[in-house]
Formats: sequence, C-alpha cells, structure tokens
Amino acid sequence: MRLALDKEWAVGARIGSGGFGAVFEAENTAGEKAAVKLVSKAPGTQREMLFTNLDGVRNVVPVIDSGEHDDQWVLVMPRAEKSLRDHLQAHGQLPLNEAVAVLSDVAEALADLKDREIVHRDLKPENILLLGGRWCLADFGIARYAEATTAKSTFKLAGTLAYMAPERWNNQRATSASDIYALGVLAYELLEGAPPFTGPYEHDYHDQHLHGALPPLTAAPPLLAALITECLFRAPQGRPAAGNVLARLEQIPAAPLSGGLAALAQANHDAVALQAEADRQASAHATETDRRKNLFEAATSSFSFIADAFLAALMTAAPSGEARKGSQGDWSFRINDAQLSLSSPQPITSTPTPTPFDVVASATLALKAPANYHGYQGRSHSLWYADAQTAEHYQWYETAFMGTPFGPQSTAVRPFALQPQSDAATALSAVLGGAQVAWPFTPLIVGSLDEFIARWAAWFAQAAQGQLSHPMQMPERNPLGSWRQ
Repeated sequence: MRLALDKEWAVGARIGSGGFGAVFEAENTAGEKAAVKLVSKAPGTQREMLFTNLDGVRNVVPVIDSGEHDDQWVLVMPRAEKSLRDHLQAHGQLPLNEAVAVLSDVAEALADLKDREIVHRDLKPENILLLGGRWCLADFGIARYAEATTAKSTFKLAGTLAYMAPERWNNQRATSASDIYALGVLAYELLEGAPPFTGPYEHDYHDQHLHGALPPLTAAPPLLAALITECLFRAPQGRPAAGNVLARLEQIPAAPLSGGLAALAQANHDAVALQAEADRQASAHATETDRRKNLFEAATSSFSFIADAFLAALMTAAPSGEARKGSQGDWSFRINDAQLSLSSPQPITSTPTPTPFDVVASATLALKAPANYHGYQGRSHSLWYADAQTAEHYQWYETAFMGTPFGPQSTAVRPFALQPQSDAATALSAVLGGAQVAWPFTPLIVGSLDEFIARWAAWFAQAAQGQLSHPMQMPERNPLGSWRQ
C-alpha cells in the first residue's frame, strides 16, 4: 500500500498496535524509514489528530507526516528502537540509575504536557519508546485537553487497567494527576519487576486501585520510595506535580545515603507511608459510602413497587378500609380496630455486631389488633434489603424473630421484627442469645408477590374479625439454611 501525504510512503509489514489503530513499517521515496499508524475513522478517534503538533514538548515521539487515506486517519512517526515493554521483557527489573533515567525522561514529557494542558491518559511501558537515546511518550489516542468539554466519545474509561488512577475508576475526569499516578505505577514496576496491582480481572483492579494497600517497595531507596508512594496517593490533590517529580528525581543519589541522612530519609519515607495508609482508608471509606448510597437508592426504588402493589391489592379487596399513605413508601391500612402498617425503608450504615451478610436498608411490616384474652396483639416482620443468600446480590427479604428462654418472653407480639443490629446478629449466629429466627429469609420479588400479599391479607382479615391468635408453633416455618453464614 502507498500513502500520498505531504510525502509519499510505501507501507510494509505490521509491527504493532497502539491506541485504536495498527502500526506498520514504512519508507518514503527518499529512503527515510518510519512507522505509520492507521486509525479507523470511528467516532472519537479523530482526537489523535489533535496532537500531531507537539513542538516544544520534550520526549514525545513526533509526528512527521499525517493525513487521511480512505476511511482511516494516518500518522507517520520516526521508527523507534524499541518500547519500554520490550526492554523490560528482555532485562526484567531495572537497576536504580537506569530506572531513574527512564522516569526522568517521562517526567519531562509530563511536565511539558501539563504546561500545554494535555492529559495523556494511557501512560504505560507499551507507549514509551526509545528514540534518539531518550525514552519518549507516544500514542495520544485517548489523550485530551484538560479543559476540553466532555464529548459523546471521550473514552473516559479507556486505558490500561494496571495503570488507571482511582478517580478514573470512579468515572471522574482524568487530569495531569492521573498521569502522575500512572507514572508511580510505572516507577514501581521498573524497580520491583511488576506493577503494584496485578488484577487479574477488572473487578480485582477496581478494588486494588481504590482500596488495596501498596505492597512494600524493596528495591527503592527511601527518597525514591517516598516519591513513588506520593505519586500513588488515592487523592489526586495529594500527588506531586510533574515538575516536582522531575526535580526530586534529580536529587536521587547514585550511591546510598549513610549516617544521619539515611536515617532522616527513612523517617521521611515512614511518614509518607503513614500518610498513604490514611489516604487509602479515606478513599475506601468514600468509595464504600458511595456504594451504599447507590444500593440504598436501588432499595428505595424496588421498595416503592412492593409497597404500592401491596397497598393497591388491599384497597381493591377492601375499598371501605381506611388507607393512609406517607411520602416515603410508608402506609397504614385500617379495618375496624385492626391496622396493617408498613414503615419507610431506613438506611443501615453500621451495626454494633455485624450480621453474617450485608444489610443496606430495613423496614417493618406490622399487624396490630386489640389484645385477645391471652394478651396477644399481633405480629411484625422485618424487611431487609440485603445480600442474605448470595454475596453481592441484593434484594428485599422478609424474615421475623422470636424470643428464647434467655430473653424476655413477650406474648403481645409474636413473631416480631428486629433491626439488623446486635440482637438480630446474635440470632443469625451460632450463639444462643435472647432471640432466634422465626421465619425463613424469603425473597420479595417484584411481580411475584401474590403469596406474600395473600398471606398477610389472611392474617389481616382474621385481625379485623377479632379472630387473630398467636401462632400454633414457633418458628412457624423452618428458617434453617435460608441465609448464608
């Protein structure tokens, strides 16, 4: 294939790939050898053409010709000697002086890109090429200008998982601090032989970048270890700027420090490590808070369907009943002196004694009637939004509890509801306490609520007619095995 751009190029064998295109060897009519990248004109890929002129930016692979060919964008670059990935595969982890030299070259490029308000967003060994004795940054396929308006095709989550900064996992805009995080991952890999977080699956990378503790740096002296640790802070604002990284790399001594200076450098590294752990915990807390907020929103949404379907069925069967509906999914329905009420869902943030599974929200369904001659006044069940049966699979469950010989014996309400706190947690454990489970964890599935509604309607009818009595046996249904341990 021949390309007619500013110069005419003969395209040869494929030699690799990059970003969203393929790379081929090429030669022009004057015998100049180069690499040609062909990028299909898919939505958003034209962004790579924005970065064909990076004059004044140190240590980037220049574009020496560009244009279009059929349905492809064309970029022509000098032929590099090798990629940093090739170098690492051949040599393994690098000695200190060589690692610092590589990082300094890349930091120079990042400092100049920051001045131009350009974020690379895909810094990794595959995109760092040896050209003219310098390690140069290549492949701006998903780069963006820092202040660019978000477009339909921004490739916001594009990149390489091992090098993606925490903010990008949270679907936030990449900034120059995101490139610094990737530089920290790269520095760790150059010295230790592997990135700090190794997956292998996407959800593993997600958890590791957001929550994982940084594995110890064993091959870096304290000054460099502290710098790498700062680059890998979860909070973007805590990471050093590229210029600061470059200046500090220049201060890394070729020979180890000794005496008091070595002790001071170690003390500084220890202080940074403590700060990194505090930063990790803050990130994990923020992530968990966001996760629970999203789960609670899902809980309230599905709860509203359950609550509305239940109340609509009651009003259809007993149109003369007195219904009162709250603003948060709660309601009550009265016939004669019997009342059935459903509380609004409440978020569960923490429990003194944790249950064996995660509970995000809880509500109470209660039936109350005038006390009979045994003092019995009704029953209440717990509704929990939880992953009670399958880890990470959340839905609403109905359950209830009963007293034990070690707890208060109440005949007024049986069975009864509990919040997912210490008494309920004990009931779900092997420890014998004041309560035990009296009703199996029963999923409430929107669209399949007939048995649930009919059962409570029957109890409600008995209460309205003065015929409700306490259960003949407790527990009423065998609850064993209905929740995961």
